[in-house]
Amino acid sequence: MRTIETADVVADLHEPVDQTPRAAVVLAHGAGGNRDAVILRAYADEFCDRGLLVARIDLPYRQRRPKGPPGRSDAQRDREGIAAACAEVGKLTDAPLVVGGHSYGGRQASMLVAERPDLAAGLFLSSYPLHPPGKPERMRTEHLPEISVPTVIVHGSSDPFATTEELAEAVALIGAPTRTVTVAAPHALNPGRTDVARLAADAVLELLTQVRRSTDNG
Repeated sequence: MRTIETADVVADLHEPVDQTPRAAVVLAHGAGGNRDAVILRAYADEFCDRGLLVARIDLPYRQRRPKGPPGRSDAQRDREGIAAACAEVGKLTDAPLVVGGHSYGGRQASMLVAERPDLAAGLFLSSYPLHPPGKPERMRTEHLPEISVPTVIVHGSSDPFATTEELAEAVALIGAPTRTVTVAAPHALNPGRTDVARLAADAVLELLTQVRRSTDNG
C-alpha cells in the first residue's frame, strides 16, 4: 500500500494488482474519524478486489487535529481537500472517478459535486447524515437537486441520522440516476457483520456501467 502526502492531501492507496484500474474512488471519513475508519477499509478492500483504485483520505480538519470532530469553519476547507485528493488521484489514472465517503465525508463530497459537476463521474454516499439525530426538522437537502452525476447511497435501516422513508424522499431530489442500498445496521453499517461492502461494490460497478453507457451514447 502506498501513501500520498502533499501539502493538501494525505491518503492511503489500494491499487489493483496486475491490472489497469477500472475506475478510481476517493473516500472521505466521517466526523470524528480518519482514513483508517473500519468502514472505509472495508469498502476499499472490496472495491480494490473488483479492480478499482481507491484512495482513503484524511480530511484537512483531521490533518490539523488528531482527535475530535470538525468545527463549523472546517467544511469549505474540507471540500477543497477532497477536490485536491481527486486531482492527485487523477494523476495516477484516467479511469472514471467516483468521489464520496462516510457520513460527514460523504456530505462534503456531495456538496462539492453539486458545486463542481465536472469533478467526478459518480458520487458515493455512505450513511448520509440527512439530519442530526432526533432533529428531522433540520434537513440537509438544499444542494441535492444540484447533483447531476449518478449516485449510490448506502443506508443503515436503523440509522438515527435518517429513516429509510426520509432518505427516500431526499434521494428523489437528486437530479441524476440513483441507487440506494439498505442494510440492517445502524449508522456505522457494521461491515464486519453485514455484507455492506459487497453490496456497495455491486452498486458502484452498476453505476460505472451507467456512466460508460452514457459516455458511449454521448
